[in-house]
Amino acid sequence: MPKKKLIGVVIVMIGLIAVTAGFYFILSGPSNQLPRTEHFLGSANAKVVVVEYSDFQCPACGAAEPTVEQIIHTYGNQIKFVYKNFPLSGHQYAQKAAEAAECAGAQGKFWEMHGRLFANQQALRITDLKNYAQQFGLNATDFNSCLDSGAAAANVKADFNEGLAQKVSGTPAFFVNGRLIEGAQPFEEFKTVIDQELAAAG
Repeated sequence: MPKKKLIGVVIVMIGLIAVTAGFYFILSGPSNQLPRTEHFLGSANAKVVVVEYSDFQCPACGAAEPTVEQIIHTYGNQIKFVYKNFPLSGHQYAQKAAEAAECAGAQGKFWEMHGRLFANQQALRITDLKNYAQQFGLNATDFNSCLDSGAAAANVKADFNEGLAQKVSGTPAFFVNGRLIEGAQPFEEFKTVIDQELAAAG
């Protein structure tokens, strides 16, 4: 084979390899992406499932937290309470706060971070998030790498897309076996719906 033709073939092959590798990277996503985990309290097999779509910077979500705690305390293993991230674009720190909770979850501390973020909604900058992780005794190197690299961003986005599919338009939004309760409503409203669903489930 003539030398010029051989060089041309090699160049084409290199180009094909580069394109293939690029498509693989796009399809497979970042190699450091966190595995997706469902964050819940109560019983995994409960017949009544309460799902909350929430934003750590949302004032109404913070106001709803005492009611959420009351629901969990009152019903315990009678329900499965699931938290889903729904960071609103108008909240500057909500996305990274959600990622911080996911990164903490990778080290078994999702609910600890969840509580700390809602208790400190005015302090959600990156430095604050890293300080909270240190206070929980998390591996700082792993947590900071997770947060800085955006390894949890896809998980947050997956939660958000699920919320959009459920027609969530604001936070907090709760679903009790699919029945929507919008906003920071009083405990009695949740109790009515949860009790109805428990009765229906037998």
